[in-house]
Amino acid sequence: MYDLFVTVVLISLGIFIIVTGLIAIALWRGRSSTGIPEQEFGKTRSEIFWMTGPILIVVWIFVISAKLVLTMNAVPKIHPTDGNAEVELTVIGHQWWWEVQYSGSPIVAANEIYIPVGKKVRVEIRSADVIHSFWVPQLARKMDAIPGHPNYIWLEANKVGVYQGRCAEYCGTQHTWMKFKVFVKSTEDYAQWKSDAEAAIKKTAAAAVAATGTDSSAAPANTLADQGKQLFLSEGCVNCHTIAGLSTPNIGPDLTRISQRAMLGAGVLPNSKENLAKWLSDPQTYKPGCKMPDFKFTDKQVDQLVAFLESLN
Repeated sequence: MYDLFVTVVLISLGIFIIVTGLIAIALWRGRSSTGIPEQEFGKTRSEIFWMTGPILIVVWIFVISAKLVLTMNAVPKIHPTDGNAEVELTVIGHQWWWEVQYSGSPIVAANEIYIPVGKKVRVEIRSADVIHSFWVPQLARKMDAIPGHPNYIWLEANKVGVYQGRCAEYCGTQHTWMKFKVFVKSTEDYAQWKSDAEAAIKKTAAAAVAATGTDSSAAPANTLADQGKQLFLSEGCVNCHTIAGLSTPNIGPDLTRISQRAMLGAGVLPNSKENLAKWLSDPQTYKPGCKMPDFKFTDKQVDQLVAFLESLN
């Protein structure tokens, strides 16, 4: 896109110089206050020249623009020999949060993307409901998330850091609070993060599987976290949120490693025990219209749920 922009600017600059020069020549030749400059009418050769030139320029710009559009809209392909291609992601827009799935990995995140520096990342963009638009201004162009029509985009960062992303297509009440962050890490740190995340997910899933032999809703709850788990299972949370080994729906964000996330509610609140308690007490106060209802939890129940969710790390 940048190269096309520069090409068009240079073509326009050349046209500007030619036209300005011709105007200057005409003014110079016609500077005399007496007499009328010689006029040229009906010279076919001149007319063909001045008509053919602009047509060829317009056709040229059309061809290079069409070629760019076809190239950018083609599905990016990762070849086995492409050592620069590292990660494949699927990002799904929901009202009003982003689901992030890592190809070949159990990692499923919400509103946070981790990628290694200096590597091309192929991202498949989907939507679960209405049209959204995936946009990380410092890393890539906008790409619409259209229901039933996957789109693709490359992400690539050459500097370690945190990059802000957002939805760039109005998608309803909380469109403004549909933010996400891209965390770009060194190759070593990214590998460590991925290894730790996968290990934590397997540990959580194994613990849930080990507990399936008993009736978890009737088992004695000895700790605050155990009480929170029972509450999670009995109050309907389990019908919307995924926790590895415990539940599988994806109406709401995956909560398997929620304690490790930087944000709550797609950027509404920084993630902390205090803010998590505020969110659970009444999510509609902080994000009106979101699909999570106010369960009217007591302070004790909120403490139990916070203890359980904080244990998922």
